[in-house]
Amino acid sequence: MAARRLVEVYLDLLSQPCRAVHILLNCNKIPHTVRTVALRKGEQRSPEFTKLNPMQKVPVMDDNGFVLTESDAIMKYLVTKYDVPEHWYPRQAERRARVDEYTAWHHSNTRPHAAKVFILEVLIPIQTGSPVDKERLNQALSQLDDTLDKLESMFLRRQPFLCGDDITLADLLAICELMQPLGGDRDVLQKRPQLQRWKNRVQSAIGDSFDQAHTILYALRDRRKARL
Repeated sequence: MAARRLVEVYLDLLSQPCRAVHILLNCNKIPHTVRTVALRKGEQRSPEFTKLNPMQKVPVMDDNGFVLTESDAIMKYLVTKYDVPEHWYPRQAERRARVDEYTAWHHSNTRPHAAKVFILEVLIPIQTGSPVDKERLNQALSQLDDTLDKLESMFLRRQPFLCGDDITLADLLAICELMQPLGGDRDVLQKRPQLQRWKNRVQSAIGDSFDQAHTILYALRDRRKARL
């Protein structure tokens, strides 16, 4: 019988969904191997990677030939298959539905709105050498503010985490997105004490895995600050 390989994950830790997968694997000590795919070098367009994921995006998981290509699906698969605490993706129907409710909302709200701020303030200026388009950035910040309002009023309300009394996959996906503008030295939670307290609870629940996953983002922020 052939030996079973460790789960392989293809990641670039400047990618928000990749960081969420990375944190989940590490804080739950799920044995795995990381294959780095440097998006800035175009490695996602290589023939080898394109065979694995024709969409040429990360993250990708390969569990002994079973390949998944979306962070939401990857994380739900991992917590369903491996021995991790149930709170990450509860089995009880109503509690699980709350996680699914957030993750469905996330992809058209938290994810694009936080990412757009980073793209406009950091990526486009780096790639083109052009100054930040202040008008477009202000529009993106306004959209993100609306999303942050809804995170507070719809999801957090008076509970400690987005979907209840304990951390779930929803919190990982959300915090990794909301950290992204920090690459441009912009803390989007700075004036939102409710979300700051939530972030602190998430970090405390995750432990060292949080900073490990964000090392590249911190370095980007520090390089940017040194240039200004």
